[in-house]
Amino acid sequence: MTAETPALRLFVALDVPPAVRSELASFRAAAADPAVWRPIADEALHLTLAFLGWLRAPDPGVAEEVVTATADGVDGPRLALDGALLLPPRRPRVLAASVRDVEGELGALQGEVSARLADAGVYEPEDRPFRPHVTVARLRRGARAPRGDAAAEPAPLDFRGTAVTLYRSLPTRAGARYEPLVSVPLAG
Repeated sequence: MTAETPALRLFVALDVPPAVRSELASFRAAAADPAVWRPIADEALHLTLAFLGWLRAPDPGVAEEVVTATADGVDGPRLALDGALLLPPRRPRVLAASVRDVEGELGALQGEVSARLADAGVYEPEDRPFRPHVTVARLRRGARAPRGDAAAEPAPLDFRGTAVTLYRSLPTRAGARYEPLVSVPLAG
């Protein structure tokens, strides 16, 4: 590895089906005042399992191998949209839809992904407990998040995760753009 090796900003996510993205977009339109919130693009809506941060080669290849080995042959976890969520609770910077892990499969998958990435030396697990959610908007610079509950709620839609994907996050002025590096479809 040389000093010129570029670093990649990476995260592992559970992809959601198009019908869920559509519902999340409707929720965002109803709940996110555009003067306060910067919307996440519909195609970028996902459930983050592990944020790896900036990695240099060969680490992205290691992360790709871990994602493939962990997700191959796994059933998509049974999930449900479960209400609006402002994160963090005290000084919100994110408007999200909470996700209910119907049978504990998502928690198990997230734990396995985290443990394997940590064992491979490309991830340091967070101290806080995993809180499944899909971010739909981020607070605009200089804006203040409203106090109290969100103005709307997502419909309580049941679904299964469709794939586990290692994404590269490309920061832009308009918000991050996500590029899939490896995606493993889930069964079910």
